[in-house]
Amino acid sequence: MERPLITWDPDGVKAWGEAAPEHGAALLHSLRGFIDAGRAGALVADHIMETCDPVRVATFDIDQLLDYRSRRPEMTFSVNQWTSYDEPHLALDLVRDQEGTPFLLLHGFEPDIQWERYIAAVRDLVERLGVGLTLGSHGIPMAVPHTRELTATIHGTDPDLLPDTPTMFGTVTVPASAQNLLEYRFGQWGLPAVNVAVHVPHYLAQSSYPQAAQRALEGLEDLSGLDLDPGALDEPAGRASEEIERQLAESEEVQALVEALENQYDAFYEARGQGLPLEGGLPSADEIAAEFEKFLAQERRDPPTAP
Repeated sequence: MERPLITWDPDGVKAWGEAAPEHGAALLHSLRGFIDAGRAGALVADHIMETCDPVRVATFDIDQLLDYRSRRPEMTFSVNQWTSYDEPHLALDLVRDQEGTPFLLLHGFEPDIQWERYIAAVRDLVERLGVGLTLGSHGIPMAVPHTRELTATIHGTDPDLLPDTPTMFGTVTVPASAQNLLEYRFGQWGLPAVNVAVHVPHYLAQSSYPQAAQRALEGLEDLSGLDLDPGALDEPAGRASEEIERQLAESEEVQALVEALENQYDAFYEARGQGLPLEGGLPSADEIAAEFEKFLAQERRDPPTAP
């Protein structure tokens, strides 16, 4: 007999039943996985869990979804004993925004295997719990400077859900993720889903970049109407900026890189604002794909430390 993938918490299910909005409940998902430049999505999940008083609704059986040999969780050894374990998890919690509005947060480790079964399970819980909109967030590495306003690509299953803003993407092929496949399947099933992909400077992709999480939270607020308090990340964002400026001051090579990116970025947006052909601006689809490949190659050589 096939083991169930989800264990429901009766108290959490009851709490959601009593708290859930009659219409348009939101589910936010932010998973630690394949691509999350600047840890944008992970920081979003951490922020919500720390500030929104979570109540467990359901837990996924992570042993059925994680390939431990390819993505080994970290353990800490101190003197003569193991003292901690970054225990893998994938869970659904009832949380509330700053105004008390309830919503759901799916957080933890992105599945390595059984993607289709996982996505079907998410569909079941969306339908069971009356979710009206599913929202995701993560960071993608881009050839943009940290000295300019952070931008994002917002994509989803229905154009009517998306803001009327231009995109820098044409058509590009990149490695799949469970998060993006979930959006694709939801579109096939007629379920509304949107993702906020923050453009993180590629030279900061492996660092923790709270500014990217703030931009993601702002995008999620605009789409959902929730109050997610991105300003609570001002202090860590300030510390990150100070560290970036310190490292920048120590490297003429990095300064030259940032200056070149600034010129490229400014020329692109000036041309777009004037309605001019966007020639030679931000990278082409092939160049963007190359940035992904460079990022992924580095991830394989030197995986980031656990939060």
